[in-house]
Amino acid sequence: MSQQQSYANHTQFTPIYHFFTSPVALVFLIWTIVRFVKNPGADTGYFLVGALALAGVVAVSRLSPLRVQDRLIRLEEQIRYQRVLSAELAARAIASLRPRHYIALRFASDAELPALIEQVLANPAITPKEIKQQIRNWKADTFRA
Repeated sequence: MSQQQSYANHTQFTPIYHFFTSPVALVFLIWTIVRFVKNPGADTGYFLVGALALAGVVAVSRLSPLRVQDRLIRLEEQIRYQRVLSAELAARAIASLRPRHYIALRFASDAELPALIEQVLANPAITPKEIKQQIRNWKADTFRA
């Protein structure tokens, strides 16, 4: 990444997935639905089933690695919490935080992490977006898929 990562630029796209595979699968699904509605029959029904299967494969091919990535982030952050936080705060965080909290908090610097975790523990309904917007010293995550 050529520029420093921040809240404004931390989102990441996979061009082949976001700009080709997903849109093509969606267009194909819509096209087959239209064809099936206009001309119901075995042939168009088979295409519709195939289009649904293709859309499912495209979705799962992206979501499965993201789930693994989320699990790794949680593990990395739990190890970091044990290193950076007091034993009591680390234990409370590990016992209480949701995966979405870990994912958002990974961008916080070690210095601001304890205060942010205290805030999340006090207000578990806080959204990842709200957490990320409060981070002042952004810790870049450049190894994402």
